Amino acid sequence: MKKVLVGGCFNKIHKGHIFFLKEAKKLGDSLVVVLTHDKNNKKPYRVSAKERKRNLEKLRIADKVIIGAPKNFYKVVLKEKPSVIALGYDQKLPNSVKHIVKKMNINVVRIKKFGDYATRKIINKNV
Repeated sequence: MKKVLVGGCFNKIHKGHIFFLKEAKKLGDSLVVVLTHDKNNKKPYRVSAKERKRNLEKLRIADKVIIGAPKNFYKVVLKEKPSVIALGYDQKLPNSVKHIVKKMNINVVRIKKFGDYATRKIINKNV
């Protein structure tokens, strides 16, 4: 089974996120979403991890949604053993994970941007 792993905050889900998740899911048989832990979610418009998890699960795109650890993102990679890590157009692979990705022969794929959607822009419109 080919497992795809993605990560992010997903504070306010928009069409860009949905596009990203659907494109990532096409890369394998199952999609695991790792949500940024509350301690690492520094956005001024942050939403609790429990609420973000519920919101993502309601979409029914991901096969599994988990809340990441406050430290050591690589532990999730070691536990989930993905074949693919999909990154958004603006994401970078954490340095702590790069050696594990190489060692585990994980394919890293960048998903292109969809439209002009950005959480920051949506939040600013509502202010």
